[in-house]
Amino acid sequence: MIKTKTLACGIRLVTEELPHVKSVSVGVWARAGAVCENARQAGISHFIEHMLFKGTAKRTAKQIAEDVDRIGGQINAFTGKEATCYYLKTLSANFAKGAEILSDMLLCSAFDRAEMDKERQVICEEIKMIEDSPEDDIHDLICEQIFHGSSLAKSVIGSPSTLTGIKPATIRAYMRRFYTGGNIVLAVAGGFDAAEVERELNALFSGLPAGLEATPVDCGAYAPRCRSKVKDIEQSHICMGVRGVALEDARYYSLMLLNNIMGGSMSARFFQNIREQKGLAYSVYSSASSFTNDGMYSIYAAVGHDKVKEAVAAVLDELAKLKKDGVTRDELDTAKEQMKSHYIFGQENVNGRMFSIGKNCLLLNKVFMPEEVLEKIDKVTWDQLHETAELITDPARYSAAVISRRRQNWNRLL
Repeated sequence: MIKTKTLACGIRLVTEELPHVKSVSVGVWARAGAVCENARQAGISHFIEHMLFKGTAKRTAKQIAEDVDRIGGQINAFTGKEATCYYLKTLSANFAKGAEILSDMLLCSAFDRAEMDKERQVICEEIKMIEDSPEDDIHDLICEQIFHGSSLAKSVIGSPSTLTGIKPATIRAYMRRFYTGGNIVLAVAGGFDAAEVERELNALFSGLPAGLEATPVDCGAYAPRCRSKVKDIEQSHICMGVRGVALEDARYYSLMLLNNIMGGSMSARFFQNIREQKGLAYSVYSSASSFTNDGMYSIYAAVGHDKVKEAVAAVLDELAKLKKDGVTRDELDTAKEQMKSHYIFGQENVNGRMFSIGKNCLLLNKVFMPEEVLEKIDKVTWDQLHETAELITDPARYSAAVISRRRQNWNRLL
């Protein structure tokens, strides 16, 4: 059973009790991500995520790690475009100790200058790692092209130059603005005592300041844009994409199913045509991402430098077939089973449950029972799928990014 309530301290709490398990996942969700940052602060949300592990008033970074280990816990965090999540999974009996560690990190982090300088270098190495991975780099590039002019185009990780300007006072001011009761959701999933959870969390997080900072995302008008990046690599990496749908759009599940049919599995059309039949790529797939107010659909392939034009032609051929012939009812039925399976597999661990209820409560202010999600997938009709396909079948609407050994002219490729 999923329950939501507002604690006495003003924070929203969402819980899902699973009496048959002996573990529990606790997540602190903050509505603080790249979309909240101005140009000078780029990367500050991600920087804060790192710094919360670097020591508090009563714990060093090593002591945080040791205290998590003492309770047999696993702790981690991630930052996205719209939110940051800090989470800890441990045995149900150690819930209170795990929650106390998270609250100490959130409320009492030291933001020591020396530690910040070291962590700045760590993040700069992370930036280099992304740049050394063309597959990661190109997905950032295509996002910038698709959402150009929108806050969703902002980089989560920032740049070395913007990180240099982030000081302890900058972080504290940012957290006073966005790490507030109205901007925080506490999510708990697994085996736990409901009364204990409410009592402990209300006491531990009562120090958060009140307030709600709304960050509207101005998506702006969309126009296709292209970017070609030259890099001395062994393969050319191609990514083309277009605006998709928001999380609550009526076409959300239709697009997810369509993505599965086109590029979400080994039986998908792009994989079968570009890899299995033509042998052009080892890695080829599509993906659909949705945010509060917008979304994107993208197609990726890594191919030999002399096969770029042929690979793009094969992608366009599949889009043309989709526009002309649509999909079969068998493809739709298969995609539904795959999507339901993927969802259920993710719900079979406490972290997966916590991620689902926490994200939805934070971004949509609602949660969905698993039965509701499965019903929404089953209810997608063949006609709805064909209507949604109109979003992705026009090549002229696609933005593109290419990383290759030589500069590529996207208009020529088309």
